[in-house]
Amino acid sequence: MSKVEDFLTKAEEQEIVEAIGKAEKNTSGEIRVHIEKETSIAAIDRAMEVFRNLSMENTQERNGVIIYVAVKSKQFAIYGDKGINEKVGVDFWDATKEIMQNQFKNGNFKQGLIDGILKAGEQLKTYFPYADDDINELSNEISLGE
Repeated sequence: MSKVEDFLTKAEEQEIVEAIGKAEKNTSGEIRVHIEKETSIAAIDRAMEVFRNLSMENTQERNGVIIYVAVKSKQFAIYGDKGINEKVGVDFWDATKEIMQNQFKNGNFKQGLIDGILKAGEQLKTYFPYADDDINELSNEISLGE
């Protein structure tokens, strides 16, 4: 399975978009998922590039998070913006990564992403709680690379 289009079905993509919406009901943080075929650099470095390409640093509280997956390269990374990193420890995303990795190892890609998204929302709630006047600053749609 190396083609991005074959990684998830349209129905699975919709379930992931719904999970993002659900996670963002707990936090003012903004979560995006980006999936592409492969990367020739470290997944975290590519996640940072995609983060900038998607203008995710434009949130009011600088609390955007990207979950990046390179299908053929079998790599993924989670990257949070400056506002998050100023408030949390270096191991903040470890629990989220572990949940995702356990599902990915078993071929459960959709569930790994959903579990990771929901965990990220739960973790962000402590530092960036949801407010009644919160607006969705970034698209919940999955972005796809080549």
